[in-house]
Amino acid sequence: MNEINWYLPILVFFARIVDVSLGTLCIIYINKGKRMLAPLLGFVEVFIWIVVVSQLVRSVSSLAGFLAYAAGFAAGNYVGMVIESRLAIGNLIVRAIVVGETDILIQSLKDASYGVTHFDAHGATGLVKVIYTVINRKELNDVIKRLQDSHPHAFYTVRNPA
Repeated sequence: MNEINWYLPILVFFARIVDVSLGTLCIIYINKGKRMLAPLLGFVEVFIWIVVVSQLVRSVSSLAGFLAYAAGFAAGNYVGMVIESRLAIGNLIVRAIVVGETDILIQSLKDASYGVTHFDAHGATGLVKVIYTVINRKELNDVIKRLQDSHPHAFYTVRNPA
């Protein structure tokens, strides 16, 4: 590489991280119903992509440039997923099937301002209580901790609302 464009593979790598991360977030925002932010993110993503590709084609004809492009794409996917997990956008439904007394668990959830729906049911081993709560994704660890503290062997599932 000559002295003028030695920095281009590095620039390409980091630009790809940004544009692919934005693309990942754009898709997530669309899926979560946040449709106002998605077009803005898509605009910035494509703008960065066009600038990077034009520089790559015009100035970088080395293996290092092409590897930087591919590595930036891979790293951008990872960074996008990390950002999304930290943002924890959306809601979850937690369903717990509990054997035994549930008043303390239900009160603990209510005290933490979680909505709770519960009812008696019949499970494989007899009577159980089914407890539902709809939460923000950021609250999942707190709800699971409350459940496991009161009922370490409870069966629970977590899913996205339909």
